[in-house]
Amino acid sequence: MIFHRTIQESIVKHLYRGKIIVLYGARQVGKTTLSKTILEASTRKGRYLNGDNPSVVANLTNKNAEELKKYIGDFELVVIDEAQRIENIGITLKLLVDNYPEIQIIATGSSSFDLANKISEPLTGRAWIFHLQPLSFTEIANGDQTVADQTMQRMLIFGSYPAIWNMSNTDAANALTELSSNYLFKDLLEYETLKKSPLLTKLLQALALQIGSEVSLRELSNLLTVDIKTIERYIFLLEQTFVIYRLPALKRNPRSEVGKLRKIYFTDLGLRNSLIRNFNELEIRNDKGALWENFCVTERIKFNSYTGLRPNYYFWRSYSQKEIDLVEEYGGKMHAFEFKWRAKNIKLPKEFNVLYPNNTYTEVASSNFADILFTSKDTKWV
Repeated sequence: MIFHRTIQESIVKHLYRGKIIVLYGARQVGKTTLSKTILEASTRKGRYLNGDNPSVVANLTNKNAEELKKYIGDFELVVIDEAQRIENIGITLKLLVDNYPEIQIIATGSSSFDLANKISEPLTGRAWIFHLQPLSFTEIANGDQTVADQTMQRMLIFGSYPAIWNMSNTDAANALTELSSNYLFKDLLEYETLKKSPLLTKLLQALALQIGSEVSLRELSNLLTVDIKTIERYIFLLEQTFVIYRLPALKRNPRSEVGKLRKIYFTDLGLRNSLIRNFNELEIRNDKGALWENFCVTERIKFNSYTGLRPNYYFWRSYSQKEIDLVEEYGGKMHAFEFKWRAKNIKLPKEFNVLYPNNTYTEVASSNFADILFTSKDTKWV
């Protein structure tokens, strides 16, 4: 099964405009496939270079502009995959774009803390940044409403890494377990000069059991018997390797709104389920509501990102225990979403309406999610 990636059109539109294209994304989300697809579709002469190849690293490390041009030759479109592997890659890319702006470079990286640290200063004003995530619901379903529910339910259990969708359920579960055990955290562990860290595994399992709930770093610290600063650092690094992301609390009124905690979600539910070794069907799961919330928040963020919308994201809770799962702030309005597996016709909390009268509110259930989550002013999923 081959998937068309929504982000491809946006990347192509930015080619040959005098800047480097930087494509971030976790391992196995399809950066190499997408880059090669763009190469193959281009009418320009293209070349693929793998940053895991020692020869490529040697030829792109600490070279002057003339040496770099000689190595690249007359290629006009060059992909440098896993660019964070190359020492001083930021300087290399700066030399190329400054001296040979007619050569379009696409540099990919599987860890933003590594590649971003190396390129942020040299490439200031010289790069377009893109983020490729695991497959989105719209990329998998491809507008086919007849498979929408089946697609969604499989995503809740096995996630959306591209390779998983070409496997049986048994093979997918085994592949995800292997991914979470030996491969996905490679960049983080190398950055920390660690072998497989028991603390990392325990932290991820604790976070996996708390999706949809507010996370207290102090409680995690007590649970894992490690200081809060260590917990904060690991969570930061997990974000930078695109394993998890944080959703902060919306707090504009300290007297009525809770603002100290945060929610943490997984970018892929298959990975999350592999950490707790639970690939059971939805009908017999007691975490279906949490899976649904994680799915909805993640897919809404993907949809907004790929359609060019960049809102601020929050969850909201009052001291009277009224809650809203997701709040998007853009266009001078608050757009609130409540995620329930079964529709319950929940009304917007009065406190929120008083604090933010310029709002919209939608309940998203499994029966209507496609027509709500994947709809904006200008775009609908079908």
